Amino acid sequence: MSAKNNADQVVSVSVQGVITPPRMPPLPAMPYSLAADGSPFLLPAYGSIVYNVAVGDSAYGWQADCVHPGVSVMMGDATGNRGLNVLSCVGNTAIVMTGNAQRARGTVTGKTGRFSEHVIIHFDGDVLEQLAIGDKIVIKAKGVGMKFDDHSDVMLKGCSPELVDALEVTTNSDGKLSVPVVAAAPPHLLGAGAGLVSDGGSIHIQTADSGAVKEAGLDNLRLGDVVALTDYDSSWNHGYLRNAVGIGVVAQGDSPRAGYGPGLTLIMTSASGDIAPLVTPGVNLKDLLL
Repeated sequence: MSAKNNADQVVSVSVQGVITPPRMPPLPAMPYSLAADGSPFLLPAYGSIVYNVAVGDSAYGWQADCVHPGVSVMMGDATGNRGLNVLSCVGNTAIVMTGNAQRARGTVTGKTGRFSEHVIIHFDGDVLEQLAIGDKIVIKAKGVGMKFDDHSDVMLKGCSPELVDALEVTTNSDGKLSVPVVAAAPPHLLGAGAGLVSDGGSIHIQTADSGAVKEAGLDNLRLGDVVALTDYDSSWNHGYLRNAVGIGVVAQGDSPRAGYGPGLTLIMTSASGDIAPLVTPGVNLKDLLL
């Protein structure tokens, strides 16, 4: 049975960001970061326009640190950027307002948290070639305030009505919300982002222990995959809670740093475990929305 929601009551509001330049560590004389084994590395990190990494590609294997597929946008002032980051939802439409790609449309595919606080947008390859750092992009933000009629304990965060419809969530025979996912991440593998607010930003699957990642069935994740977070509550802040369940989308690539790895953008969470993840191959934004 399809799970009913109040999408017809949710407000659609304009938020805006500009394409941000690639970011480096704050010390100009030391652009290197440290990997989990203590070795220094210098790799492209978050931000900018990424031409050859897209939703649907592997979340692993790139010579990068938490690469953002497609385009990253943000606002210059902190309060405006917080509004952009919190109100933007996965599945929202993005429209280029300036530059050579003016009027081109894309789709929000994720958000990142502390230190970057970007919104990530997918555009087709021919549009990427026309974009430039500094171009203004408006997002038709819609999703904040959405909830399910019969699942009051399930909180939707950063999730558009379009994504809910595409996922075809249902109420199962046990009365729980059945959500298709490609895999489930156990709490001991959830790293950076723990303890931070869950209405924006991200939570990372840490990958320094490759054996544990493989054992959990997370070694073949793709950017855009929908993943469950088990024994993890993100109602207000991200943290361990037995029997709680969250659902996230892989928005960022892997990282050499300890505590980091593919970054998840949360789309829903239940402190009481009212979400029943249904492992289903191929549940990815590329097929759901793009």
